[in-house]
Order: sequence, then C-alpha cells, then structure tokens
Amino acid sequence: MTEYRVLGRTGLKVSPLCLGAMMFGGWGESDPGQSAKIIDRALDAGINFIDTADVYSQGVSEEFVGQALAKSGKRDDVVLATKVHGAMGEGPNQRGNSRRWIIQEVENSLRRLGTDWIDLYQIHRPDPDTDIEETLGALTDLVRQGKVRRSAVKESLAW
Repeated sequence: MTEYRVLGRTGLKVSPLCLGAMMFGGWGESDPGQSAKIIDRALDAGINFIDTADVYSQGVSEEFVGQALAKSGKRDDVVLATKVHGAMGEGPNQRGNSRRWIIQEVENSLRRLGTDWIDLYQIHRPDPDTDIEETLGALTDLVRQGKVRRSAVKESLAW
C-alpha cells in the first residue's frame, strides 16, 4: 500500500511521488497512447498526483493527461495540478499573471484537461509587471467559483 502525505495544510493526501507530465506532447512522448500507458502505470503503482502546465507543448500535455484520465475513468482518484504563466501565443496578453490571462487560461486548461475543476492551480513564475493582489484576487475568485480547488505559487521567494 502506498503511503500518502498531506499537501501543505489542506488535508488533501498525495503520493510522495508526483507524475510530471512536461514531456507529454511535442517536447518528448508525442504518442497519446504511450503517455496514457505511463499514466496508467503510475496510477497502478499508487501515484495519485499528476502535474502539468498549459505551456508544456502548448497545451498538448494537458490534452494527453485529460484523455488518459477520461479513458481510465480515474479522474476522481487523481489530484490534478497545472500551471499558468508562460507564453501561449504571440499576443502581449497571452502570458503572465494578470487577472485577464489567468481567467482566460484556466478555461483553456479545463477544456484541454476535460475536467470541471483543477485540484491545484499554480502560478508558474513571478510576473514583475503584475501586482500580486491582482493575481491572488483572480485565484481567489476561481476557488470561489469551484473551477480551482487550491492555488499556489512556484519559483517565488517566500518574502
């Protein structure tokens, strides 16, 4: 039996290993069937935590993860994490941590993942052009709407 750990102070239990899906899609494994096999093996081994990001292969990683979870019927058993920040297009507002981009991109991630909610939505990197209150307000609204269950930041200094 796999031992699980509490994610921060959320009460949510996750496996000590998280399956990172960065290499699903054009950056690595380009076959969705092979990616699904990797996900299935991880789930069978007791891993219940999968992490991806919108920017990984321009959304293809999220699509592969969503397809695999739909096929296996195990979405409810998985703590699904994804991230926002990186450039998803040429436009000046298709990246970053602004309210506008976060709200738009969470909808795109939900569609690609084929789910109604994201368990852990993370700000991938700091955005010096966006006030942190703007970012946190958008994340709070997404939690209140039920689209995101928890939010976090990565690669940021604690202070």
